[in-house]
Amino acid sequence: MVSVSKINLRQAVLNDQSRLSNLIYFESHVHRHLDWRSPLDWLGAQEYWVLEQDGKLSAALACPSDPPGIAWIRLFVHDRSIAAWDAWSVLWQVAHQQVVFSNRQLAAAITLQSWFGAILQESGFALEQRIVVLEHNLAVEPPPESIPGLRPMTTTDLAEVTALDAASFKPIWQNSQTSLQMAYAQAGLATVIEEKGRLVGYQISTSNPFGMHLARLAVAPERQGDGLGKALVRHLLRHAARNGLGRVTVNTQSDNQPSLSLYQGLDFCLTGEEYPVYVHHPLQEDP
Repeated sequence: MVSVSKINLRQAVLNDQSRLSNLIYFESHVHRHLDWRSPLDWLGAQEYWVLEQDGKLSAALACPSDPPGIAWIRLFVHDRSIAAWDAWSVLWQVAHQQVVFSNRQLAAAITLQSWFGAILQESGFALEQRIVVLEHNLAVEPPPESIPGLRPMTTTDLAEVTALDAASFKPIWQNSQTSLQMAYAQAGLATVIEEKGRLVGYQISTSNPFGMHLARLAVAPERQGDGLGKALVRHLLRHAARNGLGRVTVNTQSDNQPSLSLYQGLDFCLTGEEYPVYVHHPLQEDP
């Protein structure tokens, strides 16, 4: 066990960047949220803590609220000098008090590694659902089609895209305008469908050495089921095929049947990859 007297728990500051970078890139026990932002980009957030042992930075936890009310665990990392549970229990105690208990926020994590899932379950997190991965290996380019109102997304669309995103997803899956702006900046293809001066659908996809990844797709609730999502995905598939990017992937929730039906109807296939989503709900009693 680690001697508590040798541990200093404090908020992370910008001057921690170099030491945090070493932890993140050289240690084996690292949880990083599937995000458009690096864990280092969150430095300066109030909900970001580090552990020091004898002046050495040995662990960190970041769970800033974005969007408001949802505290995704963006980073948990520790070095080999401290056990995973010892580091987590100290950091989570303060995070739980501030994020879940005092601010009444939902804490959540998408786990890519089983060791972190075990820690979350031990800490009272419950399995909410699973993220599944689908892929489309393009053998031929899909035929062209006319899509009224389809155009490239611009930076001036981002406020309306954010509102559309909020209307289309449950709070836990919504994105802030800052996150969507960063997604747009990294996009290989970003398009919207506009009707009568109003956005009714959008998609943001990234490029990678293996193809493209459909990172975000949303359609206005009143237009869902009208084929707009299918039109946006077909346009993405044509773009990927024309540019020699023969594989397109997408993630969705395992219990999101409309989303699964959309992608599988366009010949996406499940890869077998699954990532558990754990949540910790705010306590019901008053703090």
